[in-house]
Amino acid sequence: MQKLPITLVLLTLVLQLHAQKKNEGFRLNIRKTNLPVKIDGIADDEAWEGTDVAKDFYMVLPMDIDKATDKSEIRMTYDDTNIYLIATFYNSVPGRYFVESLRRDFSFGKNDNFLLFLDPFNNQTTGFSFGSNAAGAQWDGTMFGGGNVDLNWDSKWVSEVSRDDEKWVFEMSLPFKSIRYEEGVKEWGINFSRLHLATSEKSSWTPIPRQFPTASLAYTGVLVWDEPPPAPRFNFSLIPYALGQTTYDIDGNTDYETKVGGDVKISLSSSLNLDLTINPDFSQVEVDRQVTNLDRFELFFPERRQFFLENADLFASFGYETIRPFFSRRIGLGIPIDAGLRLSGNLGDKWRIGVMDMQTAKDEETGLPSQNFGVISLQRQVFSRSTIGLLFVNKQSTNYPQDSDSLRTIYPKFNRNFGLEYNLASPDNLWNGKAFLLKSFAPDKQGNGITQAANIEYKSRKWNWGIKEEYVDSSYTAEVGYVPRKGYFNFNTFLGYLFFPKAGPVVSHGPVGKLNYYFDEKINETDHQNILQYLINFRNRSSISVEGLNEYVKLLAPFDPTGTGKDSLATGTKHRWNAFRFEYNSRPQSMFTYSAGGRVGGYYEDGTLATLTSELGYRFQPYVSLSSNISYNNIKLPEPWNTTEFWLIGSEVDITFTNKLFFATLFQYNEQSKNFNLNSRLQWRYKPASDLFLVYTNNELLAPFDGRIWSITLKLTYWFNK
Repeated sequence: MQKLPITLVLLTLVLQLHAQKKNEGFRLNIRKTNLPVKIDGIADDEAWEGTDVAKDFYMVLPMDIDKATDKSEIRMTYDDTNIYLIATFYNSVPGRYFVESLRRDFSFGKNDNFLLFLDPFNNQTTGFSFGSNAAGAQWDGTMFGGGNVDLNWDSKWVSEVSRDDEKWVFEMSLPFKSIRYEEGVKEWGINFSRLHLATSEKSSWTPIPRQFPTASLAYTGVLVWDEPPPAPRFNFSLIPYALGQTTYDIDGNTDYETKVGGDVKISLSSSLNLDLTINPDFSQVEVDRQVTNLDRFELFFPERRQFFLENADLFASFGYETIRPFFSRRIGLGIPIDAGLRLSGNLGDKWRIGVMDMQTAKDEETGLPSQNFGVISLQRQVFSRSTIGLLFVNKQSTNYPQDSDSLRTIYPKFNRNFGLEYNLASPDNLWNGKAFLLKSFAPDKQGNGITQAANIEYKSRKWNWGIKEEYVDSSYTAEVGYVPRKGYFNFNTFLGYLFFPKAGPVVSHGPVGKLNYYFDEKINETDHQNILQYLINFRNRSSISVEGLNEYVKLLAPFDPTGTGKDSLATGTKHRWNAFRFEYNSRPQSMFTYSAGGRVGGYYEDGTLATLTSELGYRFQPYVSLSSNISYNNIKLPEPWNTTEFWLIGSEVDITFTNKLFFATLFQYNEQSKNFNLNSRLQWRYKPASDLFLVYTNNELLAPFDGRIWSITLKLTYWFNK
């Protein structure tokens, strides 16, 4: 296992020998205009005359060996303040366009859409994405990791869409001050993507292998400026908010609250941004989706608070999904955040930096002291697309209400993590990998430990192979991280192959084998999971997956296999079983979409577990989208558990009156945790990046538990920009 990081480094040197950008020859010239451009979705402005055209798109899906069936044409120009783009997408298939709703940052696979990918530093790892679906709903996000898009980022820009039976047209104006770029550079990475559900085709201006997303920055072309873009000007934004909230609990207590605060954004350079927040509020953030919990370890719920999401990859992508030295949801957990700052962005074309500092309030009732959370992240690009990163996380408790040993045990004085990470990304994206080492520091020596891990993956059109090893010391602690399991070695690998029929309804199918083994620190096996899976993908974008599982678990702690608070199985008991799982997803073009899945087979203590899940959706496009998810579990075990059954039901109504006025209601019932939850949210984007929210939340615990609380919140935000 310890040889894997060395092997990864040696393989990197071989892979980087030929590091030239794949699609360097695809070049689009952009020239300055002195003519006005009216953003109306109609290509009749004189400014578009004589501009170069990006056309002749390549098909990516269902197969990457042909040109796209229908024509797409992109034109670009700019002036002293904005970049302009107009895109025309022809439609040879009679019928309606497919759109899910008018909501911003739509689901990619359920909408006819166009996406722009910008790589201003031409580093093939970071950038920006903008776009729209065929009904005019906007999409924007930051890009990281060579092809990931974080849609939680919002910026100020305008767009319009027009359409008829033969085509739809998207026109946009993007202010230079809304993005980050290096001054004086005349070549940016760029690509354009189209999803055309009537033909079940995804296409791209540059050729991209089908196993990669069109967002892959390794396959961008080049945007060539006739002169360097305008030197960035000082950019200062003030985003205050004011809210009023009423809260009512089961005991009849009513609480009224008013609150003000806000954010400040300052551009320190063309590529570096400073964000400040004072008394932040996140009442408008969507509630977590409830899940059935039959896991032995803590579940992960993603961050949804806006302040923590811009350039979040600099902080949150360090490590693996289950070894995270920094997890922002640990900050402000049940306690107010007083203030915070974040410095993030690029230092030239090779370096990126992230600095975050957050201060939380103290809690007199519990004795929780005020705490400071500091994070420093530094990233350097090496070779063509790989990176080396450094991360330091510090959690510091201050101003203890009482200087007592008991409080310092409950709330330690500090917890720190320091780590180094190497991310491998080959020039053609076929090889990807990671290797990292983390060290924790704590007042108690039992909290001083290390963790290290490494993996490498190869992904071609037909073959997909990967191998990974992990080690987490039992003394490793990450109080501001997410590390649900400690004191183990893990080794896992997978191998998959795809067949491509020349004709028929199936576009690809093939097997995948997976092995996943855990050992304690004395190299004694504690659990494993062996999976044999078969995947079938259809040309209409529906899919089927079936798999057989062989599992073994030696419990390292007492565990209730029903997750309902019943008796626990004893530490050290061993359990083996086999099971079968399946999943089907319908084609996204239908007004009625659905998926169904399930699991049948053995379980702990020679028992059985049967699970059925389904998701249903219907849309009255583009204004109303209805969805529901249902999960049923049936657990049969010997006494004292016997038979346990529970349902999880969720239902959502999403109404988009326009692309600026939205209403959504989410209902959730979780029989396992005896919880009923209702969340309704009305959002009016009355100006770009400025919103009015009205939010109603009702959370109720059902018998035998007792508790209910509901609240109504009115919140106004406004974006002042200079």
